[in-house]
Parts: sequence; C-alpha cells; structure tokens
Amino acid sequence: MNPTPGPVVHLSTVHPRDDIRIFHKECRSLAAAGLDVVLVVGDGLGDAQRDGVRIVDIGPRPAGRLRRMWSHPRRALARVRALRPALVHFHDPELLPLGVRLQREGIPCIYDAHEDVPRQILTKQWIPAPLRPLVSALFERYEDRQARRLRAGVGATPHHEARFARLGVPALTIANYPFPHELSGADEPGVARESAVCYVGGITRTRGAREMVQAIGRLPGVRLLLCGRIEDEALRAELQALPGWSQVEYLGQVNRAGVRRVLARSRVGLVTLLPLPSYQDAWPIKMFEYMSAGLPVLASDFPLWRGIVEDTGAGACVDPTDPAAIAAALSALLADPARCEALGEAGRRAVQDRYHWPREEARLVASTRAWLAGPGASA
Repeated sequence: MNPTPGPVVHLSTVHPRDDIRIFHKECRSLAAAGLDVVLVVGDGLGDAQRDGVRIVDIGPRPAGRLRRMWSHPRRALARVRALRPALVHFHDPELLPLGVRLQREGIPCIYDAHEDVPRQILTKQWIPAPLRPLVSALFERYEDRQARRLRAGVGATPHHEARFARLGVPALTIANYPFPHELSGADEPGVARESAVCYVGGITRTRGAREMVQAIGRLPGVRLLLCGRIEDEALRAELQALPGWSQVEYLGQVNRAGVRRVLARSRVGLVTLLPLPSYQDAWPIKMFEYMSAGLPVLASDFPLWRGIVEDTGAGACVDPTDPAAIAAALSALLADPARCEALGEAGRRAVQDRYHWPREEARLVASTRAWLAGPGASA
C-alpha cells in the first residue's frame, strides 16, 4: 500500500500569516477543495489551525533584513522537511535556494512571484542609487537561473507568466483579484458617502503619496481618507508639512472590515502610482477592490491600466506625477454624482463578471492537482 501523500505546503518567511493572497485566497481555497494544506510562516505567534489550514510557525523574525534572509530560510527548510510535503508553494525570492534544494530532493516546488523584483530593486531606497541597475541585473540573472530548476512558476500578472515562459519554466497567472462582495459596503450600517476620496495600501513616495496630498490641497472641502503604513518617518514629516495634509484623515493600517467602511464613505478610489517599470506591468489589487465596492477609480495613465479602465468603463486615468491634473480629474468626477454612480456600477459588474477570485481559485486548484500528479500532468 502506498503511504498517505504529504500536505501541500505554502511557505513565506516575509508575509504575515493572514496575508490576503497567500492565506485568505490560495490556502483557504485549496483547503476548501479538500486538500491537506499547511502554511509555514515565521512571525513568533505560534502554531494554529484556521479555516481548514494548519499554520506552522518557525519563530519570530530576527532583527535586520540580512539576518532574516540568512537565518529564517534555514529554519524553514528544517520544518518543511519534517512535514514531508507532497508539494511546496513558496512566496518569497529569498526562499529560491530552499526551493531548488527541495526540488533536488524530489519535492516539487512552485515559485509564486508576487512582484517583479528586478524592477522593484531599481526603486529601493536602502540600495545606493548608483548601484541599483547593477543589483537589479544581477538579481534577475540569479532569479532566472534558480527558477529554471523548479517545477513551475506562478505569477500575479501575465507579465510574470511571460517571463517564466521565456525561461522555459512551466507557468501560469493566478491574478490577485478580489472576492466579489467582500468590500461592498452599500449596506454598511451608519456609513454614508462623504465628500471624500480614498487610497488604501502602502503609503510610499513611489506610490504617489506626495502627489495625492498635494492634489487634495487643491480641492477645498474634500477629504483624503488615507489607509496603510507610511513608508518611513521622513515621508510622514514631508506629508504633514504639505498644505493638503489638513484635509487628510490618516487612519493607519485597518482590517478588512475597516477597509469596507472606508470604501463605503468614499466617492472615488485613488490608484495613482508613479510611472515605474515595476508598477506599469502590474495589476494593482486596490483598483479591482475599489471596483468591487462600486467606487469609480482614478488610475495612473499606464497603457495596461488604461486598457482595463477603458474596457470596463470603471473610471478615468491621469498623469500620476501631476497634482494639478489629479485634482482636476477628481473635481470633474465629484461634480457629477450620476457619472460617478455609473462608473462605479460598471466597475462592480466587471468584477462580478470577470475580475474575481473564484475564477482564479478554480485554476489554482486544478493546477495544484496537476502538480501533485507529477511532471507529466499539465497545469
């Protein structure tokens, strides 16, 4: 008799255990499909069982980026081996050596590329600017070489899938689309639309934080509901020194219920990230989340994003580097409530019909079963 196959292990030493993509979408979907799923994380919060997923904690993250990148993968390797997994699906670039090692030991490993890391490196503030192009090119060569040694690659956008495919790596896109009704706050008790626009996500220079605050300062009587972690104290001081900050309601990091309330209060959702290569080829989850809540979106005028906005009729696009243009576009939207409602409804329909997680869930489950079946099976 064949031994019982081991679990499907999802692994991250960087992301939190309640990460939306990893836990709430991928792990829970696989568990609901009847697979034995273990999520291995490193946060020091202990082992747990949640929504059919067993969570295994390898311990708190060490202080310092380099120390974490050295010690946490080694701890993770020991714990993953002890689980005797049938498949490992990992989510961090620093785990590439671990994935290659397990693949050599006969455990199929899948690399889930959430971001285009080589392009991200070009904007990393902690890397001296003159060194970024070199570091980016070296990392891309390293990532390509390691990915070729794995069972498959998963990308959050077709850009990632195409990059894997060029390497000869079996690949597919599992888009990070929202749950269709999770953030719809139309019936949120005690919440009504205000003269407000919102931004939900990491608050950084490259995501247009300064430009958003400068734009709102040109719109008297309009508030900017800002949710997320501010990149650093220097940026916080810069933003607070801008005249528009007096119109900002900074809510910090909020849970999903809090996000739903913010979207229910807002009239427009902002996703005006700056024109960097790592953003121009990305599908921003916040844009689809705004759409799912029936909010018109004001998005950066990138070709990929413009195609989505124009195809769905869900909003408008603008030059994200120009606060005056952002303010003018917001003013035009806010002055026409009927148009805002029509744009929001078009976005909501697009999510319900096309840009939703259940569609991706079916592909993830089918692909995972194919990977478990062996190299000859098609994903």
